[in-house]
Order: sequence, then C-alpha cells, then structure tokens
Amino acid sequence: MPSTWQWTPSSAIGPHRTPGLWELENRWWTHSRLCAVAGLRSLARELPGRAARRWDSLAGAILRETRRRCLTPEGHWTRAEGDSGAEAGLLLPLARGCLPAGDPSGPRTRRFIEDRLAQDGYLYRFRHGDMPLGEAEGAFLLCGFMMVLAAHREGDSISAFRWFERTRAACGPLGLFAEEYDVGQRQLRGNLPQAFVHAQMLEAAARLGIRRHG
Repeated sequence: MPSTWQWTPSSAIGPHRTPGLWELENRWWTHSRLCAVAGLRSLARELPGRAARRWDSLAGAILRETRRRCLTPEGHWTRAEGDSGAEAGLLLPLARGCLPAGDPSGPRTRRFIEDRLAQDGYLYRFRHGDMPLGEAEGAFLLCGFMMVLAAHREGDSISAFRWFERTRAACGPLGLFAEEYDVGQRQLRGNLPQAFVHAQMLEAAARLGIRRHG
C-alpha cells in the first residue's frame, strides 16, 4: 500500500529533531539539516522535472530555517541551535554543495573549524566541554579527509593537498586507517580498519587527481 505521508517543508524542518552524524541528543542539529539540503539539491540536478522543483523548494526551506537558527552573527555555522561550538562534521555538507555558490558562510565555517579543532595538522570532530583537544578522544581521520573535500570545493588547492598529505600519513604499517589518531602518542585509536575513512580518502585522492590533471 503506498504511503500517504509526503515530504513538505514543515515535515522536514520541524517539529522533528532527527539525529544524524554524532548528533546524540534531541536538539536542532545543523549537520543533518545541511546534509538534507545537499542531498535534495543533488537529486534536483540529476532528475530535472516537476519533482526536482519540489526538492529544490524543500531544500531552500530547510536552509532558510537552519540559517535562522544556526548561523552566527559572524557568519559561520555552529553545531546546533543554542550551541556555539565548532563541528567538523559540517565540512561534509559544505563539500557536497549545500550552499549556493559564493555563499561566504562556507569558507568562514571552514576557517572556524580549523581554528578551533585542528592540532598539529590533524582535525578533531568537536570539543568536549572545556577539555583540551585530544583528552577525550583522538583526532578523527574522517574529518581530515572531509576538510580536504571542503577546501577542494572552494578552490583552495594548497590547503586541500596539505590536509590530504597530513591525514594520509596517519595510516598504520599495513596502510590501514583507524577511526582516530592520537596526535601526542602518534598511535592509532578506535576501530581498525575504519571503512568510512578509507572511502573518504579514496574520494579525496580522486578529486585532487582530477583537479591536478584535468
């Protein structure tokens, strides 16, 4: 039996608080909203027509409401409504084209994340309260490759290659990546091997190769 439920701007942007990547509480999270925007816009590009216009309209509605709630007066995105912290997971929807071309909030968010979550060339996913970076968990290698993709989309090739080479260096003797990397001890942490990290590394390498040789 076909479902009678339909996607609408109201069903997508409220009152639901569906969690996404690392979204552990019932809050208005930025990452899952921006990922939805990127996905809907990708669908609209690939499948033009009446449905595409609905998807594009829905993406615009989600983006406007999320911008109202989660964009700071300084012009960068934060983790969630009421949370001013940096979130490296936001790099993925930025790399996937959630924002219109030329939107300054993308580069500002990337700089905000790098300023607050980078250490010795590696990137943490977010800060745990007032604890120093590296105390609660290691740097997330997935986030380093997300930074590569975000910098690449902005046309910042130097930063993209720098982040790629630094993050790539955190593999083990067999060339495998773990989930996390202990920057101080220079040791792998967490799940090994971590499939998501390998997939993101391969995508980053392919995109950098296209930019270099295209």
